[in-house]
Amino acid sequence: MAEKIQLSLNDRKKVWFRSQFLQASWNYERMQNLGWAYALVPAIKKLYTKKEDQEAALKRHMEFFNTHPYVAAPIFGVTLALEEDRANGADIDDAAIQGVKIGMMGPLAGIGDPVFWFTVRPILGALGASLALSGNIIGPLIFFFGWNAIRMAFLWYTQEFGYKSGKEITKDMSGGILQDITKGASILGMFILAVLAERWVSINFTFNVSSVPLAKGAYIEWDKLPAGGEGIRQAFEKVGQGLSQTPEKVTTFQDNLNSLIPGLMSLILTFICMWLLKKKVSPITIIIGLFIVGILARLAGIM
Repeated sequence: MAEKIQLSLNDRKKVWFRSQFLQASWNYERMQNLGWAYALVPAIKKLYTKKEDQEAALKRHMEFFNTHPYVAAPIFGVTLALEEDRANGADIDDAAIQGVKIGMMGPLAGIGDPVFWFTVRPILGALGASLALSGNIIGPLIFFFGWNAIRMAFLWYTQEFGYKSGKEITKDMSGGILQDITKGASILGMFILAVLAERWVSINFTFNVSSVPLAKGAYIEWDKLPAGGEGIRQAFEKVGQGLSQTPEKVTTFQDNLNSLIPGLMSLILTFICMWLLKKKVSPITIIIGLFIVGILARLAGIM
């Protein structure tokens, strides 16, 4: 029986160190995939001795990946555990590994910003700035060393947590645990995609579908307002009372869409892009196509 291959503490530390360069090769096509694959190189070399196996491992980790750079650490840990068990003969395919990655990166991305960018970093920055304003050199040092100590410690301990948790996941393959997790991760990933589509994808049709004249008293008659500050005060007062700023009520095509199903066109555009990707259309081609369509629609007054 072949000796079991296991990632040592030193191997996992190499991955941890490299993971800090996750966004060094960020790109618009597959986001953080280059940094992700780069971080996993020490583990792949340890787990797979044959060159073709190493190439296959790198290829499956060159797929799309994007999340908050710090909360990627537990995903690294779980991936290391899955790759280790796969190298030792476990029935884990490429789809299972990619499914777990995709399922984790969406929900975790929503945690990273509020915890790090909106909480930890501002607190340390405020503390350091308050000391620096008084001429104390400790201020910038507290911010620099404090921030990096917290960041690096979080990356290491959450990577180790993910690695140990991943080992538990792959213990009982006969019960289909990994398959269930992969399926759940894929469903969760699609749910997150649907939620973010309405937030990140913006389509606004600007052409009018109707223009209805308003009765007197329903809109502000600007020529009858007094001059100066009093006129400005009355204008604000009338706006607060709900009066229209124009003598006509204009309804755009976008207003009708919003009243029926808000975010419908954003969802449709997302599905179109997903369909094109399924048809093997390059993401770069899709991005350029969206730019061209957007510019032409703007010139035509549609958007």
